[in-house]
Amino acid sequence: MGSTDKEAAVDSFLLNKTAKIFVAGHRGLVGSAIVRKLEEFGFNNLVLRSHRDLDLTRQSDVEAFFALEKPQFVILAAAKVGGIHANNTYPADFIGINLQIQTNIIDASYRNGVEKLIFLGSSCIYPKFAPQPITEDALLTGLLEPTNEWYAVAKIAGIKMCQAYRLQYGWDAISGMPTNLYGPNDNFHPENSHVLPALIRRFHEAKVSDAKEVVVWGTGSPLREFLHVDDLADAVVFLMDKYSGLGHVNVGSGKEVTIKELAELVKEVVGFQGDLVWDSTKPDGTPRKLMDSSKLAKLGWAPKISLRDGLVDTYKWYLENVK
Repeated sequence: MGSTDKEAAVDSFLLNKTAKIFVAGHRGLVGSAIVRKLEEFGFNNLVLRSHRDLDLTRQSDVEAFFALEKPQFVILAAAKVGGIHANNTYPADFIGINLQIQTNIIDASYRNGVEKLIFLGSSCIYPKFAPQPITEDALLTGLLEPTNEWYAVAKIAGIKMCQAYRLQYGWDAISGMPTNLYGPNDNFHPENSHVLPALIRRFHEAKVSDAKEVVVWGTGSPLREFLHVDDLADAVVFLMDKYSGLGHVNVGSGKEVTIKELAELVKEVVGFQGDLVWDSTKPDGTPRKLMDSSKLAKLGWAPKISLRDGLVDTYKWYLENVK
């Protein structure tokens, strides 16, 4: 690939079902969905390593792994992630560990002849007050949200590293930036989970305990965008097959829902019969956060899973896997 922003059709990834593919972070929400999707497409030569088998923060270990395995494609879904509390408590971990992981993998991939790599980030890379919907060119145009800037800076560095290797070496490294994700293998921790899994857990526990009401923070007015992780996985396969360009690509559903509408939908899916009470003395957070995914849509990809169907699927997984 050349050094310009060449958004050419690649059409080689899906044709090579025996290609050796390293999915970094295969046990997480994103990585596990990507493994399921690759297997669904018929890929049968996946290279997977748990943290116990391969510490991605150790450069020598990563270099030895790549020299031995020589994967043809790499999907970089490994990252240290967490909510506001975790980001505020462990800023050194969030910037340091993520920089180590992505630097080690991207560099070792290039030096060991990987044909193509996709780096996955987050919508938090964008400025706190970016115009809505957020387009890709909003990157680095303003200040970040302070509560997750350490993680965001690391992810921005990952995008720029992929771009730098493309510009200097002509290497096919691309980046995808997903919106808020949910689905099987999400984090349902009582304190550290994000809004959607937190709502599922709270309504389920209220249903089991026959509680009369569930209190949710804020007014319910903020707008949020959600994408089922299986749709993201489908988009990752699509980008690996169809996209080669310098610029990163937003991956979202393009549909907004108020927190109030979301809570009422979760309440219905879970089957909680009590009241939903809003504590308007608590903060709402950012009023709106929607990504512009028109670049990906023009390439020919669209999400398939509705929010309701995705919630039904996620609640089913919760019942079967979360104690």
